[in-house]
Amino acid sequence: MNTIYSNTNSVQGFVRFIVWIIVMLFVLILLIPIGVFSQSVFNSFLILTVPLFILGLWMSSIIAKMFYILPEWQNMVVLRLGKFDGVRGAGFFIIPPFIYSVAAIIDMRIETNQVEATATLTKDNVPTKVTAAIEYRVEDPKKAVIDVQDYRSSVTWLSTEALKNTIGSLDLKDLLSERDEIANQLRQQIDEAAAVYGVDVRAVRITDIDTPKSLVEELAVIARAKRAAEAKRIQANAEVEVAQKLSEAAEKLNKAGGIRLRELQVLSEISKEESSMVIIYPYGDRDGATIAAANSSKGLSKKEMGRAGIKTRTPMKKDLTGLSINDSL
Repeated sequence: MNTIYSNTNSVQGFVRFIVWIIVMLFVLILLIPIGVFSQSVFNSFLILTVPLFILGLWMSSIIAKMFYILPEWQNMVVLRLGKFDGVRGAGFFIIPPFIYSVAAIIDMRIETNQVEATATLTKDNVPTKVTAAIEYRVEDPKKAVIDVQDYRSSVTWLSTEALKNTIGSLDLKDLLSERDEIANQLRQQIDEAAAVYGVDVRAVRITDIDTPKSLVEELAVIARAKRAAEAKRIQANAEVEVAQKLSEAAEKLNKAGGIRLRELQVLSEISKEESSMVIIYPYGDRDGATIAAANSSKGLSKKEMGRAGIKTRTPMKKDLTGLSINDSL
């Protein structure tokens, strides 16, 4: 960016230097007959040539400064006898001296400026420092030069005031959670005020919000508690929905007489599991209960098996002579 600007200035400087050389050569050519005349009249070559030479230097500088070469991103505000005459765009221009003058050369590119609102209280009285980046460009060079002395300082002041007013009207929670919406509101507010200066505010971005560390920790605890409560609420709603669906399914099965069929399907699925046995007997049937207890006797004590009417055998014992004794209950 700086290299391009330097190259443009060097071209303008070169053109002005060439013009200055041409004018000085013309002045020197004129000084020869004037010097001869001075020598013949005043018997001195320098009496007339020195003042004319100084005048020629001044005129060469004035004429050379008439030539302007502006890059594509610059505009020039021209005055005629102190009044606004017009705006010149990019390219080569000759501005005649004494009658016309250049008020300012404006950069029409987008500029970025950083503004800060330090030690500003939010609506809930929390001291906060907010930093924002403002993007703007000049859209009316006449207003930017004639209607305001320094449009950059004015835009910065407007942005700072708008930022402080916005912070004071919001709680810290809203300031932290609604950055994009706040930035859009700031852009509209600053753009309306900066339009008087011929400036178009294109974007506002909140880059940093500096809050007390203790307050940030408190907000984090509150956020975690809200997330946990929300998770429990969602789980409870899911359980309620499942219960409703189960109730509807049971009601439909009862109406269709299919509850028994569903029981058989469940039993069939259980029997498919490895190392499983299903024993079905009527409710209150002692024989069925005895059979079921016998098959699950591995987990019962002797007293419980005796109550169930299950006979057990004790292990085989050997006496000293090697004979087997079978004690049975």
